Amino acid sequence: MIEKANKFLKKNILIDTHIDLPSRLLLNMEDISKITPSGDFDLLRAKIGGLAGAFAAVYVPVTMEELGALEFANKQIDLMERIVREHSDSMAFAPDTKTLKLNYKNKKFSFILALENGAPISGKLENLYYFFEKGIRYLTLAHSRNNHICDSSYDDSEKWNGLSDFGIELIQEMNKIGMIIDVSHVSDKTFYDVLKYSKLPIAATHSSCRHFTPDWERNMSDEMIKDLAKNGGVIQINFGSDFLRGDILNRSRNEKKELSEILQRYSIPSGSIEAEEIRKEYRASNPKVYATISDVANHIDHVVDLVGIDYVGIGSDYDGLGDQLPEGLKDVSSYPNLIAELFQRGYKEEDMKKICSGNFIRVWKANEQARKINIQ
Repeated sequence: MIEKANKFLKKNILIDTHIDLPSRLLLNMEDISKITPSGDFDLLRAKIGGLAGAFAAVYVPVTMEELGALEFANKQIDLMERIVREHSDSMAFAPDTKTLKLNYKNKKFSFILALENGAPISGKLENLYYFFEKGIRYLTLAHSRNNHICDSSYDDSEKWNGLSDFGIELIQEMNKIGMIIDVSHVSDKTFYDVLKYSKLPIAATHSSCRHFTPDWERNMSDEMIKDLAKNGGVIQINFGSDFLRGDILNRSRNEKKELSEILQRYSIPSGSIEAEEIRKEYRASNPKVYATISDVANHIDHVVDLVGIDYVGIGSDYDGLGDQLPEGLKDVSSYPNLIAELFQRGYKEEDMKKICSGNFIRVWKANEQARKINIQ
């Protein structure tokens, strides 16, 4: 099946809708035109994996909600612009679906920019327009804490009970300019507020199914997936082991709790050399468990069983997961392994075209068309 998968990927577009490349390179610059010593993405491994394009997520930490968010986002955008400019023979930006297909025809890798965490919007619609002009094509509304736009699935408290008043205004404006709304990371109430106010298809660009992690709000429940499909949206499956299996998620939670208790008991700072040594010792006696390719395919199966083939895709979260990636999907060279698994399960080529890019492109086009109508 690997041969069939490779053959398929040579003649069809595969898009990954979430790779945390910009923030990775900002912290540790590497030449991605070559195989890099660290990270999950570089151009050569992407070529091996049959990847035609990726949404490069400009990630902004929640600690910058009040100060420095826009500047931090701009540093990453500037970095990506420089990289693409220096390697214009092999890569290019794709600000729209037409350019994506043109780049593919010209054998150039496509980067599409995304903004992960709405902190840099800073309550100003002019910043939304600014980022659209800079090439941002989807906005992940929040990250690991509530912000001025909405509540996060990770936050223990509710600040807005969903979207803030500005968040509602932002959703409506995103519809007008054709920027895709990303509901990964947001709370359930935020998700339903977005569905209420958005007139266009939305996306969960790097989420998975709560069916397999029953008490974790970061993943999407069956009802949410059904309502997402009614909206015409799409869920792009995240490759993180914690996202894929409840037993692994619980192990991670227990590890975090136990390590925190040890550090507190001996008054050891969490970022210290001593803390890292303790973590290594802990993991030596508690070996990490990883999900498998089969687990990723199970999530795709689950969405298809719930709502059909038209509402699922791939949003790996490469470069953003650390040591969480499944066996057989450790970097961007690995996509053929997943494609082979899906073929093995009976998916047809027409199905695979939808999973690999067709479903997300449909959502993207719907947002593009709305922009064309609104600017006429």
